Amino acid sequence: MTGIDAVTLEKAIVHKVGNPTRGEALQLSPNTLTLNDEVVRGMLTRYFLAPFNEHDAYHFTHISDIEMNEVYQYAKTIFHDPGSFQKVSVFLAQLLYQKSTHARVKEGELYVVLFHKLLIEGEEKQALGLFKSETKETFLKVFSHAGGWELAAEDGININKLDKGCLIIRDNEAEGYKVLVVDNTNKQNDTQYWVTDFLQVQPYTDSYHHTNQALGLCKLFIEKEYAEKFEINKSDQIDLLNKSMDYFKSKEQFNLQEFAEEVIHHPDVVDSFMDYKRNFEASRNYSIDEDFEIHIAAVKQQQKVFKSILKLDKNFHVYIHGRRDLLERGYDEMVGKKYYKLYFDEEA
Repeated sequence: MTGIDAVTLEKAIVHKVGNPTRGEALQLSPNTLTLNDEVVRGMLTRYFLAPFNEHDAYHFTHISDIEMNEVYQYAKTIFHDPGSFQKVSVFLAQLLYQKSTHARVKEGELYVVLFHKLLIEGEEKQALGLFKSETKETFLKVFSHAGGWELAAEDGININKLDKGCLIIRDNEAEGYKVLVVDNTNKQNDTQYWVTDFLQVQPYTDSYHHTNQALGLCKLFIEKEYAEKFEINKSDQIDLLNKSMDYFKSKEQFNLQEFAEEVIHHPDVVDSFMDYKRNFEASRNYSIDEDFEIHIAAVKQQQKVFKSILKLDKNFHVYIHGRRDLLERGYDEMVGKKYYKLYFDEEA
């Protein structure tokens, strides 16, 4: 997220939220943080806001009525009555405690924070942040002692690694606000309590999410389904990953039929891809349109996880970025090993 230095951290409070199934307590704070130190305030603001991608937007939802989503209602109360901040933060901590019953859910601190002057799409917005720190790291502290120096170990929070976060932007209230979400722990489907149980949010059906989901679908299909159902080697997988990414980088508009014909080609693989798409959508309760405008920010984000590395035992890593026809795979019977032959014009 950009423009963090201009954001005002107005209020903040911390509650300790355990896992009730392990007998861990809910410890509520009666007071907001003082935060007189501007350096600490700035560090906290960056810790809370830096991980968010403002294009990756969600909104609150509910199976029957948005007004029954508790986090949505609590956020609305704080926005309309800032004086209720401490009281409502307690309700949010109690709700999270009720949802923290899975065996893998860790104890941690819940930060409830009110921000002003958050720059979203060129406009300053008010926002409510909910952040949970679950992972503690050990730090060494150097201190003076008897004219010399000593070391001590202390457990603390790494301010460069936000575990869980939710930024509720005061915009589109009737539609469930604009919500940004971070969840860097407990990513298994059975432990996504932060997103599905506590927040109850769904992505906006915009070009960013269609692009992001479609690329995620392609990556999973190629790395799992394609490799399991068809006889292919790793270099063929990488080639298809590269072709998929090239399609999204070179086109302005996605068309499912065009993508299937230009990238996947083989009818049996196309049929398998279409089946996988239907299952992918059903499992995530999200439909990817057959035609949509490609969002370049989503392409750049997904490009980071599209790996084009061919790993050969523990000896070689081959980065494949271009033409598959310049790579030849075979088996040397004399040596008793597989090999790859690479053709090129110049050596850099």
